[in-house]
Amino acid sequence: MSETMLFSPFQVGDLKLDNRIVIAPMCQYSAADGCMTDWHLLHYGQLALSGAGLLTIEATAVSPEGRITFADVGLYSDANEVAMARVLDSIRQWSPIPVAIQLAHAGRKASCDLPWKGGAQIPPESPQGWRTVSPSSLVVAADDAPPTALSREEMKRIRGDFVAAARRAARLGLDAVQLHGAHGYLLHQFLSPLSNKRDDEYGGPLENRMRFPLEVFDAVREAFPAGRSVTMRVSGTDWIEGGWSIEETVVFARALEQRGCGAIHVSSGGLLPAPIPVGPGYQVALAREVKAAVGIPVVAVGLITEFDHAEAILKAGDADLIALARAVLYNPRWPWHAAAHFGAHVRAPNQYLRSQPHHLKHLFDAPGAA
Repeated sequence: MSETMLFSPFQVGDLKLDNRIVIAPMCQYSAADGCMTDWHLLHYGQLALSGAGLLTIEATAVSPEGRITFADVGLYSDANEVAMARVLDSIRQWSPIPVAIQLAHAGRKASCDLPWKGGAQIPPESPQGWRTVSPSSLVVAADDAPPTALSREEMKRIRGDFVAAARRAARLGLDAVQLHGAHGYLLHQFLSPLSNKRDDEYGGPLENRMRFPLEVFDAVREAFPAGRSVTMRVSGTDWIEGGWSIEETVVFARALEQRGCGAIHVSSGGLLPAPIPVGPGYQVALAREVKAAVGIPVVAVGLITEFDHAEAILKAGDADLIALARAVLYNPRWPWHAAAHFGAHVRAPNQYLRSQPHHLKHLFDAPGAA
């Protein structure tokens, strides 16, 4: 077996991972009233057999109005919890992969149509729409309905929604929680000066703009079992002058580390339309800046599709873990092929052991390992 960083074991808090490959949260827009459906059995079932080190459940709304679309997964009701338990039970019957969940609130980017139907905001008076909320009453698109600026009492309620969802996640036995502080959703809306124009202690200077996201983190960290990690996904920059910046991200990451954050997953953009320099590994430099500033694990993501590129990022010390999104949708066996490329080995279910090519007889773990 060759020595690669990509296929070396890694630990996030008490959670032991077989390798450094993380399946990123990816919305499927296929739930019914927040409840996972048979689509999720198919989708997560195949990803659970991928050989990755960690599987992350898509952005999961902590309240009905926190959903991006009417078809988002939620974890705000008993019915949501039962439906998710069904999917998790199926995964655990056939795969040992650890499973995390991303908890989210879409804020002003909620009440949208399905992306394959254009994704425009649905008016609040429409049957599948609702009034959105945000730190300030500022829209994303000119024809959006203005969001309601959150009151202190409403912020307290939303923080409680995150806590309640985290407790449900704990009951479901999920291995980690990731808070969604990126891509222009509610926690990111508080962080960015472009969306947060409040004149109270939650707006203005960086310390104030970080306050509510950090309060949510603290509350979730207290509610989720101590032996299981709470992590955060951030946008390293808005890619807009005067917006959220990598320098502010570093300050935020340090504050999270001081509060016991298990890892930082560094993405970018999403707050407003911006000239993003999309290309292979275009967000790695942002992860590098964060990693240089903190001692907790950092996850890089964003068009990392080539095996050697993923390995090079780790060897350069730019990140500790590599997250796959679209690449693993296109090729759910990406980790298998990466292991074959490097002469490493990967877990495979016993039912698939005979698929191992003859010239790669050491690719899979020994029979029964899965």
